[in-house]
Amino acid sequence: MNRVLCFTLRFLDPVPQFHGRGDDGDPEWPPSPLRLFQSLVSAAAQRWRDDEFRNNAQPALQWLERIQPTLVTPRVASESFGYRMYVPNNSGDLMTAAWARGDTETSMAKFRVEKDVRPVSLRGDAIRFLFPLPEGTCQHFEVLQKAARSVTHLGWGIDMVAGDAGLLSEADAAQLPGEVWRCTADQSGTALRVPQAGTLDALMTKHEQFLGRLVDGGFKPVPPLSAFQVVGYRRATEPSPRQFAAFSILKPDASSMKAFNPMRGTRDVAGMLRHAVAAAARDQGWTDERINVFVHGKTLDGAQPSSGQNSPDRFQYLPLPTINPFRVDSIRRVLIAAPPHCGQQITWARRALAGAELVDGDDVSAMLTILPGSDNVLQQYIGKSRTWSTVTPVILPGYDDPAHLRRKLKNCQDAETQKRYLAKLDARIDALLQKAFVQAGYSTELVQQLELDWQGGGFRSGVELASGYLPPENLNNLPRYHVKVRFPSIVPGPVAIGGGRFRGFGLFAIHPE
Repeated sequence: MNRVLCFTLRFLDPVPQFHGRGDDGDPEWPPSPLRLFQSLVSAAAQRWRDDEFRNNAQPALQWLERIQPTLVTPRVASESFGYRMYVPNNSGDLMTAAWARGDTETSMAKFRVEKDVRPVSLRGDAIRFLFPLPEGTCQHFEVLQKAARSVTHLGWGIDMVAGDAGLLSEADAAQLPGEVWRCTADQSGTALRVPQAGTLDALMTKHEQFLGRLVDGGFKPVPPLSAFQVVGYRRATEPSPRQFAAFSILKPDASSMKAFNPMRGTRDVAGMLRHAVAAAARDQGWTDERINVFVHGKTLDGAQPSSGQNSPDRFQYLPLPTINPFRVDSIRRVLIAAPPHCGQQITWARRALAGAELVDGDDVSAMLTILPGSDNVLQQYIGKSRTWSTVTPVILPGYDDPAHLRRKLKNCQDAETQKRYLAKLDARIDALLQKAFVQAGYSTELVQQLELDWQGGGFRSGVELASGYLPPENLNNLPRYHVKVRFPSIVPGPVAIGGGRFRGFGLFAIHPE
């Protein structure tokens, strides 16, 4: 069983606040892993000295500095109110010299400077840093626990904490209260300083330089710490934006835009777009294995489709129905999307598909041209919102009406019993929709907070019955629903879920509030 090493720092102030700042002087939230590491190093150095530190603490800290943790923090107040203090500026010698000259009117008030304070107000008292233990054990646990229990501050001197460390199962760690922060693969999100191999040695060297900063009557400045890396962290409830390239669909002679019917054309336009990408990739030297996986979404040999949560990185082909102020209309634009860390592949697609032809059999059906990001219709799909609704139905990743429930409902005459059976069917559809969001890359923490509404008809004018759309042939027997979802916070598009999410189905647009 996988376990995690959990460091818990509990603020002692009855009204918890955190005063730490980042490199730019702005309030730092959440506290960086480097800040925890420096606190552990300081506590260990006070607890163990010389050889005892080198033999006990140093190996444990060098092991820890190579691991990037997940953070679980309290929620914070949406607004932060600062205040100004006036503190001495270390010029007391000027004041005493004035007194020595008999200047009794000089006071310390003349030598005070302004100091602006902007604390982060916490709605909880504990911050936790979770370090993964793939092998399930931590050989340095006792030393690290003793160091953690010796930590007294995190942030400024007034940010007093009580520290501890423990070993938790992943299941127990998932139940910890608070907001979960994970590192992002694409470096987006909140930039936090994280220790790396060599950070401990750099801190020890900096301490020695500090002790020797006064040399031969002169002052030798101590350079700032540079042995760390900056990593992007993001709340689990804040999905990273997907990469995309957008195109307009033109007639073959480029005289005007070409329109396709969403009900019958979504599947076909997505197929033609995928064929165009595969042709461009083959012309530019992509291997068959790479084309099979990233372009077609299949296994390396191309024999089987990949699906579910374990599907590899691949392109999504999303025909975009036109959204105007009155209704949803024909498809005149397409979007190629990929996971957040696949920016290089999307850059290639944008360059390779400009001017490409969409071929239907032996005939050229249309051609593509790059669509500017300012396009109003495109913004309905790639913008940010809390509430989204489908323009093409979601294909559920499973059947919504198990046979035994359907038979019981058919044979039941009691109204109350029918309500219970219907409630079970509703719960199953909700569960399948949640599964679809998880398979599309949204975190479990986010999915558990979704507000879902679903029905056979569309949630906006011009969107037809879900049963009327022609899905990919291999998904023809799975149930389809239109869905409206409200996220706990604002999320970026594009949003596409369900079994047909790679070919234009389950596509959401910003829902007008």
